[in-house]
Amino acid sequence: MMVRESQVSWSCQLVSGCEGKHQMLLLRCLLLLLLLPLSSMPQKLPTRDEELFQMQIRDTAFFHDSSVIPDGAEISSYLFRDTPKRYFFVVEEDNTPLAVTVTPCDAPLEWKLSVQELPEEASGEGSGEPEPLEQQKQQITNEEGTELFSYKGNDVEYFASSSSPSGLYQLDLLSTEKDTHFKVYATTTPESDQPYPELPYDPRIDVTSLGRTTVTLTWKPSPTASLLKQPIQYCIVINKEHNFKSLCAVEAKLSSDDAFMMAPKPGLDFSPFDFAHFGFPSDNNFGKERNFLKPSSKYGRQTSSKPRVDLHKVCIGNKNIFRVSDLKPDTQYYFDMFAVNTNTNTSTAYIGTFARTKEEAKQKMVELKDGRVTDVFIKRKGGKFLQFAPISSHQKVIFSIHSCLDAVQVQVRRDGKLLLSQNVEGVRQFQLQGKAKAKYLIRLKGSKKGASILKLLATTRPNKQSFPSLPEDTRVKAFDKLRTCSSVTVAWLGTQDRNKFCIYKREVGDSYNEEQKKREQNQCLGPDMRKKSEKVLCKYFHSQNIQKAVTTETIRGLQPGKSYLLDVYVIGHSGHSVKYQSKLVKTRKFC
Repeated sequence: MMVRESQVSWSCQLVSGCEGKHQMLLLRCLLLLLLLPLSSMPQKLPTRDEELFQMQIRDTAFFHDSSVIPDGAEISSYLFRDTPKRYFFVVEEDNTPLAVTVTPCDAPLEWKLSVQELPEEASGEGSGEPEPLEQQKQQITNEEGTELFSYKGNDVEYFASSSSPSGLYQLDLLSTEKDTHFKVYATTTPESDQPYPELPYDPRIDVTSLGRTTVTLTWKPSPTASLLKQPIQYCIVINKEHNFKSLCAVEAKLSSDDAFMMAPKPGLDFSPFDFAHFGFPSDNNFGKERNFLKPSSKYGRQTSSKPRVDLHKVCIGNKNIFRVSDLKPDTQYYFDMFAVNTNTNTSTAYIGTFARTKEEAKQKMVELKDGRVTDVFIKRKGGKFLQFAPISSHQKVIFSIHSCLDAVQVQVRRDGKLLLSQNVEGVRQFQLQGKAKAKYLIRLKGSKKGASILKLLATTRPNKQSFPSLPEDTRVKAFDKLRTCSSVTVAWLGTQDRNKFCIYKREVGDSYNEEQKKREQNQCLGPDMRKKSEKVLCKYFHSQNIQKAVTTETIRGLQPGKSYLLDVYVIGHSGHSVKYQSKLVKTRKFC
């Protein structure tokens, strides 16, 4: 694998302009010299010039697109499908240790390692003159050589020998599936180089705890870090499809924007989903658990238009425990972990694992009793399931729903068939066709704005009315022209049913606004929750002519220039009440 610099002067003349050309040209010239019959006397090749090697390997262009494999450095290259590629390197002396590692990235590879002896004598019919350059090159490269090792697959595979013969080594690679990346590492000093991080005696990833949305992983540290004190960091990969055998296979899947992330601060975990198009978590969450899929505009980068790859990688420094959070319940995930030498950027894969998160806790089904009101509380964005199974045969089923805060989504199914799906705000009543021995499943979905509170009544008796009837418009109107320093006059709509209405007032400060009023709009809180001193009056009202179902009332005994919150409650025959929309009024300051 070494490049020989002796006896160069005569052969460089074979390549016009060899002197003074780029370093690449010099390297290729030197390689060709190795392929030529050099003299009638055998010559010993020198060992690796470490100073020259370090200078050459730092030049990124030196081995670019070259068929030469440098000694002791990992190269990355590309294969076109069904197009073989061949690499060369030289072992100068017999009984030399040798190690060759090939890492497929995103497709399986077929590769073969062979060796052939270097020609030691010129064959110019005894004339001592070297054969033409192209003829000698063809003579060497057309020979098959002795096959040492072959492999087909996508594992990281290697050939190692403690005593290899001198010769010209050939590495032939082929991809039959698709165009692909790969990496190659070859060295004649494997004991001292130790290019790849060493795995511990137990290279498995352990799942130490498993929840509905979290998984905790642990692993044993690499001896390269714990014993040799090399700079090692661990990179974790999470996806839903399969385990990966190399880090370059992961990187081939990810876009260039999804490169390595910064290591988290000591003692903190953060989500591998928290990068690129998902955004980084805010520093305001310092000391708290970092969650998946929490976008942040502070660190978030622009989202690309290409499809997102459901594969996530994060490097976490040198700790050996990590908690993955905000996963989906009842979902199988695959976890891979790679030890990466930050000096050489080489990596070694631990044995990957997989785990299925726990199922969502099954919600207890609430049974509705015929004719009985049930109170239901739903968390923000949450849901509830209720069941109604009438005991006797029935022709109709009536569902009365009172949404106390924001609108809720209501679905009703009978024996699996969808009968109703609507958003309900305020009080609504639905009448459905009955069926003998039928069971009704009611699904309630809460609001995105906040928690939902509602009352629900299911009955097979049409005359069973627990909630009072309401007009479509439940606003309370105040007449500005009738406003005085001590009174205000208001009006509201009624219905054809005779109901009881009660008015309550409460003095509020000048800073009281619509936002505060909105927070107090729980329509299910009845007059029994109010102070007796806030009660103004109660009266019964209805009108057979729905167009004339309007009533007015003047509230007296108020203070000049003060603000009051007025509430009108309508109370049904069963005692359940519904509050109209609150009205904020203010008396005149001067009269």
